[in-house]
Formats: sequence, C-alpha cells, structure tokens
Amino acid sequence: SKISSLTRKQIIVHSSSSALRDLSLRRPEIPKLKCTCPCDFSQFAGYPAPLTLRSREEKEMGGYALGSAFDSKSGQMIMVALLLMVGSFYVGTLFGNNAPIYVSQAGSSSSSFDSSNSSSSSPIRLSTFTNKVSLTYRGKLLLIPESGMNVCPLRFNEYIPCHDVSYVKELLRQLHLSRKEELERHCPPLERRLFCLVPPPEDYKIPIRWPLSRDYAWRSNVNHTHLAEVKGGQNWVHEKNQLWWFPGGGTHFKHGAADYIQRLGNMTTDETGDLRSAGVFQVLDVGCGVASFSAYLLPLDIQTMSFAPKDGHENQIQFALERGIGAMISALATKQLPYPSSSFEMVHCSRCRVDWHENDGILLKEVNRLLRPNGYFVYSAPPAYRKDKEYPLIWDKLVNLTTAMCWKLIARKVQTAIWIKEDNQSCLEQNAALKVIHICDAVDDTKPSWKTPLSNCMHLRSGPTVARKLPPRPERLSVYSDSLSRIGISKEEFVSDTDFWQEQVLQYWKLMNASKSEIRNVMDMNALIGGFAVALNKFPVWVMNVVPSSMQNTLSAIYDRGLIGAFHDWCEPFSTYPRTYNLLHANHLFSHYKNHGEGCQLEDIMLEMDRIIRPQGFIIIRDEDSIASRILQLAPKFLWEVESHVLDNKKKTESMLICRKKFWAIV
Repeated sequence: SKISSLTRKQIIVHSSSSALRDLSLRRPEIPKLKCTCPCDFSQFAGYPAPLTLRSREEKEMGGYALGSAFDSKSGQMIMVALLLMVGSFYVGTLFGNNAPIYVSQAGSSSSSFDSSNSSSSSPIRLSTFTNKVSLTYRGKLLLIPESGMNVCPLRFNEYIPCHDVSYVKELLRQLHLSRKEELERHCPPLERRLFCLVPPPEDYKIPIRWPLSRDYAWRSNVNHTHLAEVKGGQNWVHEKNQLWWFPGGGTHFKHGAADYIQRLGNMTTDETGDLRSAGVFQVLDVGCGVASFSAYLLPLDIQTMSFAPKDGHENQIQFALERGIGAMISALATKQLPYPSSSFEMVHCSRCRVDWHENDGILLKEVNRLLRPNGYFVYSAPPAYRKDKEYPLIWDKLVNLTTAMCWKLIARKVQTAIWIKEDNQSCLEQNAALKVIHICDAVDDTKPSWKTPLSNCMHLRSGPTVARKLPPRPERLSVYSDSLSRIGISKEEFVSDTDFWQEQVLQYWKLMNASKSEIRNVMDMNALIGGFAVALNKFPVWVMNVVPSSMQNTLSAIYDRGLIGAFHDWCEPFSTYPRTYNLLHANHLFSHYKNHGEGCQLEDIMLEMDRIIRPQGFIIIRDEDSIASRILQLAPKFLWEVESHVLDNKKKTESMLICRKKFWAIV
C-alpha cells in the first residue's frame, strides 16, 4: 500500500471524573496510564465517548495542541480501544442508566458481547494498539501491516468514497451538470480509494437508542450546524445544548408530520380514512431531509425508503440514520434508482428539489417505473399552489406530462397535489399511437436496476392483465411473489427459508448476548429473499435489504413482502455515511465475490463493513470454512473482537462468526 503521510498520536480518555480530566494537563506515561476510580456519570447519563485530542501536527486542520503532552520525536503511535458497555435504557429515563463506562483491556479473555459487564464500580482501563495513523491508499497488491490496519487521519471521519466532493470536482467538466449528474455515485479508481479505518469524530458518543433517537441525537456525532441554521424555522432540527432535537417538522409540515400525513390520508380517501385505507404500505420519500416524514409513518406500519443527495443540505442523510430511520444517499439525475420496478404505493416529494417538468418529464417516468398500479405521486411544492413567478408555467407542464402518462390528478388542496397512476394499459397504448409518449422495449425483470441509464419511455406492465393486489402488513410479510417463481424459487423453498431464519435470529441474539434495544439500524448485505428481515419484524429495528447486482433480482420479492432495500455491488462502497449501522449480516457474501477481481477482495469488503458499522456494532458472517478462518485472522487487525460458532444450516453445519467493532479513538 502507498503511504502519503504519517502522523504520530497518543491517547487519553474522557470522563466526567476530575481525576481523568487532570491527566490532560500533564504529560502522560502511556504504558502506566490508567484510572482506578469509578467514574461518576450522573450528569452525563448515557455519555459513552472518548475525548479525541489531536497533536500539534494537526492544529492547522482545526485541532488544538496539548503542548508537552505529546513527544513527536518519540516515534510512538498509539491507539486506544474503548469497549463501552452501556446499560440498557429504562422506562422513564432519557439517556439510559447511570452506570459508568467500562473499558476492557486488550486481549481480555472476557467476552465483549456481555452487556451485563457494566457495574457502578467498574473502573476505566486503557488498551493500547499498534495500529498507525496514516493516510493510506489501496494499492494493486493488498498488504495489511503486521501492526494492524492503518487508521485514516481524523479529518476523514465522514469519508464516503463514492460521494467524495473533492474527487467529484475533478469530474465536473465531463458531467451533465444541468441534470445534476454530479450528485450521483462517482467511485474513484482503486488507486485513489483510501485503505485505512475511518475514525470517529472528536467527542463521538454511542448513539441514543430507539425510540428516543427519533427526537434526539448527540450533537457531536453530527457536528454540522448549517441545516439547523437554514431549516430551523421549518422545524427540521434545532440545537439544544449537547443534543440535536427533531420536532418532526418539514418544509411543508413545519407544524408536524403527523397532521400532514393525516391530510394526505384524507386527500387519497375522500376524507374517509388514512393512508393505510388508501392501500399505502411502502413509500419512497424523494429528497427526504432529516426523514421526519418517514419517522411519523412508522406508527401506521408504513415502511419508507428515504433518500436524498449529498448536496447543499449537508448531512441530511447522516441525521436521518443517526435518528434510527431508514435512509441512504441517492439522487434522481441520469440513472435509474437502485430499486426494482413496481415497488411503492406512494412516491412523496415535499420541496424535494427535483425539476420534474424538465427533459420531457424523464424523472416522472422513473417515478412511474417505481410506482405500483394505482399508486400515488404526492407533490408538495410551490407549483402546486402558487400563482406568481414561473410556477403556473411549471404546473401546466406537469399537468401535460402526467396526462400523457395516463396519471389522474385526484386532489389539489392546501399546498399539495396528488396523482394516481391508474392501471390503464389501453390509455398508454392509445397515447403512444398519438406519439405523445413512447413505450419502452420489453425488459428482463430479473435484471437488477443498477447503473441503468434512465429511459424516456413508459413501461407496460408484464404478466397478468390485472395487477395483483398485495395484502396489508403484516400479512404482506408472508407473500410468495410471482417474481420468485420466475427465477425458480418454489413456494416450498420460500416457506422453508422463512422458518429457517426465524430460528437463526433467535440463536444470533443468544450468542450476541444483546438486548433488543441495543440494535436499531440493520443491513442484510446479501438478503436473498428477505427471510432474515422478516424474522426481525417484531424487533425494534429497520432492515436495509441489499441484493448484490451480480445476482438475480430477488429484491422485487423482498418489496412484495412489505420490506425495503436496494441493489448494490459490493466491489464498491455503499452510499451511506460512516458509523450508520448497529448490525451487519453477511450470509455467504464473501464467497459470492471470491472471484470478482480487484476491489472485491475479502479485505475490501471488510474495510467497507468497518466504515459503515457503528462502534460496538455487531457483524455476523456465515460462509465457507476457509473464508471464516481468514476473517478470524484479520479481525484483530481491523480492531474487531470475534467469536467463532458452528450452527446448523438446514441439513449441514456451517461456520458462523460474530464480530464486534471496538470503540477506539485517535488523538
């Protein structure tokens, strides 16, 4: 690997104890540094965080020096692992109990998966590691140092490889800026990709648990004020001391998403019901902001895929995920979204900053692809209600485009317009004959929508002449999809898979020794037909079901089960911020990518796992024995703890690893 720079660091630990604070004022002797007194966290209940202090060498990057506390000539580079065992949240408390943080020693024989290790008398102890802080790029030959994976400098704590602004700036001349192509994924070539562990920011804390996280997040975990400054008046997010507070507002529902959602229900049912009465159980929220719309749909058991680009509304998706709400970075520009056709009963746009009327309505045609028959397009934006400026002209264009697409405007009131995509094939054929629209060529539904250019045409529904109506949730979880029969998965196999994962999930939780409230954001990295997510339905979690783009399209069946997910190629990083998932599940993922070439090696996928998993998050890996053995060797170099187990897999036994990312920090 190529190393472009090297910084030297040392560590201290933050707590509310004055004895520990005093350590920051004098030069510590690191091998002897320890705290033997219990730490009083009564004023910062649930405040598990190392204080990251940067050396003089990083002062120019916004840090501060500790003077003689660091000897830059010593050549010593130290990292501290903080395994923070925080008590469960109790009824009536905001941020958990007052148990102190417990920091385990390196090489401790006790399992890090036992959340009961915390006690009011547990002292803080330090663990030092040999990993170096070094800006390292991926070379053609993958070499992991004996000292362990290098750690990226602190300024890369929000590194998103395929949405790296500095790299995208180099591409601007080749991109269609008028179509906002710069907001799409642009992954750097391998030699430009970082090959080091992404560190947490200063003062990072273990996120607040669900459901309180819906309304509160630690300010230091998303330390950006721009969104609060420009959207505070619309009640997106407000700063409250150490916290971000999300009152549930949005641009078109500043008085609360709940009332807005009820209004949409009234508009879609002629004032007779809510969105469930209108048959809405899966929603795509375009330009979702901090995802309050999605958060307030959850009480209705409506699953929402929320997305927004990484644009001027900085870190909106990071806020959403920090809250424990399903979201990802994406943009409507030149390529299809990574979701299968006919997956949503509603597509929602509230000031989503998408020019639907431009380019002959090509983006509306992408919405049409994603909507199920009789699904709704909700448009809350100035052209729907304002009569000044250019808004009437935009509205007229939208009406002409949607009429040509055989959509019907069913409501227009307050600041919202709603169309329904009627199941009317003959209308499309008639408009095509009049040359007001084009019909797409027949496509293979088993092919994933991944890096597929947008088409300025309308897709005719394949299959039965009448669209199948899906049952509501939770009955929808048991739906055997027609798409499964088309790819050769029988109903018997479907039922067997569902039963299998119900049993496996119970085993997982016993082995992790984790409470249900510890885990909120879950990703199944190779979701197959969604059995793992279905088994988690009664847990307080949401699951991002990922189907690799090099596999058959089983994601359509996952959506037919009332779940959400996306296509992805694990030879590339995922479109999310660092530290966004509590649990990653990788069932035979590594063996699938074993012969996929550069960028898809086991170490590449492990590095991406480390980037997106939260400190103290779990990674469950089921795979071939040779792969499990290799990961067992590498896990300590990634600062993971790992336990090996053997579980029954239908008619055979199978290696299973439970890994847990240590909570470490650099200074």
